[in-house]
Amino acid sequence: MGRISQVDIICGSCLNGACTGQSGCICSVSYDESLCRVHAQLAIPCTNRGSRVFEGFTVGFHPRSWEIVSNGMTQLGYEKLHNEFSFGTEQTHVSLYLTAKFSLSGLVRKPLIKVNPDKGLEVKLTGSAENGRAPTTLSPTVLNIYWRCEVARDTPYEIKIMVPVDGYDPIGFTLTKLCDYRQEREDDSTNGWATFGVLSCMYVSNQYLTNCCFIVSSMIICCGGFFYKSRVEHQHGLDALPGITVLSALLDKVSGSRSYRLGDVDSHNFANQTSWERPSASAPGNPRTEETRYGSI
Repeated sequence: MGRISQVDIICGSCLNGACTGQSGCICSVSYDESLCRVHAQLAIPCTNRGSRVFEGFTVGFHPRSWEIVSNGMTQLGYEKLHNEFSFGTEQTHVSLYLTAKFSLSGLVRKPLIKVNPDKGLEVKLTGSAENGRAPTTLSPTVLNIYWRCEVARDTPYEIKIMVPVDGYDPIGFTLTKLCDYRQEREDDSTNGWATFGVLSCMYVSNQYLTNCCFIVSSMIICCGGFFYKSRVEHQHGLDALPGITVLSALLDKVSGSRSYRLGDVDSHNFANQTSWERPSASAPGNPRTEETRYGSI
């Protein structure tokens, strides 16, 4: 059937008066051979009597994990200041996940923090746990801790987090944050870029509006001119387009035809070539012409 062990912790002294002591004592130990079960009862000195264990309540760095708190009890390393559990300067935030049994989840209250020393480290809490939502096993709540080093120091800052629970002692644990150097605010580093982005957007919007106005105005003028020339001047097709006359004249000026006329050249300069003289008037079948014009080249 396997082995079973049960340990009961009593706040104060043993009920049977077996022993007393400042550091606590073992009240009794019983062993059942048939069930292979061990039952131990311990007594520890307590100033506040009450329930010490909040069963099912956990706190960890991942959902459904319990590195920091398990069953309402703070784990070793997080009950007081420990440098080996400190977070580095470059880590600007950490997320903690809280779970509890559904039947007891309504007893959990909003976490509280206390920073020691109280100046030099800016700490902000966000998340569903900070908003007061009850944690459950199926739906853990998250507590986001954002911290920024305003003052650098050799020893780490101490952040005590207390989770009040109705009817139970508050569950507390400690996180430590190293501050090797001063960290700037994210708003300060992005303020200049934000201003540049706003000015750029304004410039682009202005240029866009200017171009849109120019395009719309051009379309209105073009349509008005076309309507006027087609209705009033009774022009059709391309001739009715505004500016087509100027464009046609410009094209004619650039690529217009050129005609050349034969200059007055002495016939002796072309002795070896066919004569360019006008045909004789007495030649039959050839009418007399006043001049000869040659086509364009």
